[in-house]
Amino acid sequence: MDKVLIVTGGSRGIGAAVARGAAAPGWTVVLSYRTRAERAEAVVRDITTAGGHAVAVQADVAREDDVARLFDTAARHGRIAGLVNNAGINGDPVRMADLAPADFSAMFATNVTGVFLCAAEAVRRMSTARGGAGGAIVNIGSVAVRLGAAGERVHYAASKAAVVAMTHGLALEVAREGIRVNCVSPGLFATEMNPPERVARLTPAIPIGRVGAPDELANVVLFLLSDAASYVLGAEVTVSGGR
Repeated sequence: MDKVLIVTGGSRGIGAAVARGAAAPGWTVVLSYRTRAERAEAVVRDITTAGGHAVAVQADVAREDDVARLFDTAARHGRIAGLVNNAGINGDPVRMADLAPADFSAMFATNVTGVFLCAAEAVRRMSTARGGAGGAIVNIGSVAVRLGAAGERVHYAASKAAVVAMTHGLALEVAREGIRVNCVSPGLFATEMNPPERVARLTPAIPIGRVGAPDELANVVLFLLSDAASYVLGAEVTVSGGR
């Protein structure tokens, strides 16, 4: 049976790069999107044109029923053996004291509850203690956890801190159930989440002297999903050009 990789938020940026990259090593890719159907289908076309297998599924990772449907759809295409928890939002720049509670809740619903729901569903299906055959989970964190994002997105940094903590704890919890859980924390990357003016302002602070390309992060994610990372567990890998 084919191995299936679920990539949440796979219609753009890092998620799309992971989806495209995973198809080359032979994964069947199931990518989720919340609203960007056309862009998700474009990623699927790229993969299938290159000879791979992929399908796009509309799903809001903050909704339990959507997550169950996403995984049920994926299971019809093979054995679920990988999950990349990439779906996330970063919100508009705002100081903490001016942040609307509703915006804080929305941030955590997607960035934290979404990771929890998807990771829990993956464990239920992958765990050897539950009849599964094992697998790997890679969560997407952020260097904002360390830097704090003061004056812009403290709430985003806090949500990603929860993801990093969840990674460490879950990795230990399922280590003997055939599941490896790790985290990749990106710095500044050339995606829609970083408008040109922000890139121009922050690039001078990057020791390597440039922003990252999505494929550069995808390569690290794909390594952690692969058998080459068989002894890597509970790690947070920073991919930030030294920032």
